Amino acid sequence: MSAMNLKAISQAYQQSVPNRTRRTIRKTLVASVFVLPGMVVFFVFLLLPMIESAQFGFYKWDGLGPLEDYRGLDNYKKAFDHDVFQTAIINSFRIMGLSLIIQLPVAMLLALMVGRGNLPGRRVFRLLLFLPYVFSEVITALIWRYVMHPTDGLLNWFLGHSVPGYDNVGWLAEKDVVIYSVFIVLTWKYFGFYMILYMAGLQGVPKDLEDAARVDGANIVQVLSRITLPMMGSTVRLTVFLSVLGAFQQFVLVWVLTGGGPVNASQIMGTYIYKFGIKSFNLGYGAAVALILFSITLVFSIGYQRMILHQDFASDVSL
Repeated sequence: MSAMNLKAISQAYQQSVPNRTRRTIRKTLVASVFVLPGMVVFFVFLLLPMIESAQFGFYKWDGLGPLEDYRGLDNYKKAFDHDVFQTAIINSFRIMGLSLIIQLPVAMLLALMVGRGNLPGRRVFRLLLFLPYVFSEVITALIWRYVMHPTDGLLNWFLGHSVPGYDNVGWLAEKDVVIYSVFIVLTWKYFGFYMILYMAGLQGVPKDLEDAARVDGANIVQVLSRITLPMMGSTVRLTVFLSVLGAFQQFVLVWVLTGGGPVNASQIMGTYIYKFGIKSFNLGYGAAVALILFSITLVFSIGYQRMILHQDFASDVSL
């Protein structure tokens, strides 16, 4: 190769470096233009309020005026010593446990029935079962307040005509029953959402595998436990994650349905923060309780993603 050619190659390379640098800078600027508005919204409306809320938790503050009455950790000590807060924590965990034990299996069973079974009119059943999820939480609560009315409710009327010697039950008025009544309403409202997720997961299970297993002599339980459910593992893990977080984030439906009563028997974390923080103009205390709730959900989210969901993320990346 001649000296002339080497010089030309060297000049071309030197000219290409600035061009590539300019292209890189241009791409970075274009990406920043699209990302920056979202980052500003995230910082102003989410991150900054979270930081300020954490600060409010160290003060006794009614939401008006400057922060002056510093209390340190007194708000947190007050929360853990408050018997109603303890009830709210227990009820949130109780709803979470019942959701995992009852709500998700029921949604899975219905998904199998309308997605894999030979049930006549499956399309109609899909619509009817998903319909409650379309209703707003306020409408759902108002419907069930009528259904569970102690004297004129449809539920007591039906049981009174079906069960001999049945006495009306105050489903939303008896403190030993109310939290389970709330869970029934929550299940009716949200099981259709999980059913749709499971039906979507079923689409990824080849029906040929299930048919081959039946030909080899596997019964329905063996097909479900050895083929269907393992292949729906990612969907099941996702629904568990959403169900746990949803149990701690409930507010509107429970507040409209019971207001946290009777005698605070149906308080959950969301209603407790509203009643004893916002409604009582004790925003410093409410911010402290909100930070406790945030910490619970954050620890669960990080731990669950690191220990359980990471396998799904890894498989997606490998694909």
